[in-house]
Amino acid sequence: MIMVASGGIAVADGSGDPTAVKQNETGEWLDKEGNPTYKITDGSVDWYTYSGYRRYHSDCHVCHGPDGMGSTYAPALKDSLKTMSYADFLGVVASGRKNISTASENVMPAFGDNPNVACYMDDLYVYLRARSTEAWGRARPGKHEDKNDAYTKNEDSCMGKK
Repeated sequence: MIMVASGGIAVADGSGDPTAVKQNETGEWLDKEGNPTYKITDGSVDWYTYSGYRRYHSDCHVCHGPDGMGSTYAPALKDSLKTMSYADFLGVVASGRKNISTASENVMPAFGDNPNVACYMDDLYVYLRARSTEAWGRARPGKHEDKNDAYTKNEDSCMGKK
């Protein structure tokens, strides 16, 4: 199951307006186009940014480098999100990507069936969006909002817990 924000509309170039304008029932902040975004105030991040940091470093940094900075093996996702739409991000993470236009073949596996990634795609997107706009630097968020009950309920459902 892929969690998509209600009314989530992809922006053509992915840049959009990262200003958080509305918070939904699960604590997710949305921009004016309805895309998930971050809320950072006085060094404290929203739950999605914090969770995205944790998920990124457990599942994505092995290939894409620490803090979305890229590696010799995979691109810098903090740069990719400057031009990638929310819908394209979800599609690539869920379905994978094969790049054969380079001297070597690069393959990103599909994670749509992996609940440890698929259940947290919005979290990953929000964290990488904060990195792409440099709203959050290369550090573990020290202070963050608490996870609320609605988020926990959605998380449990996605992970197959009752």
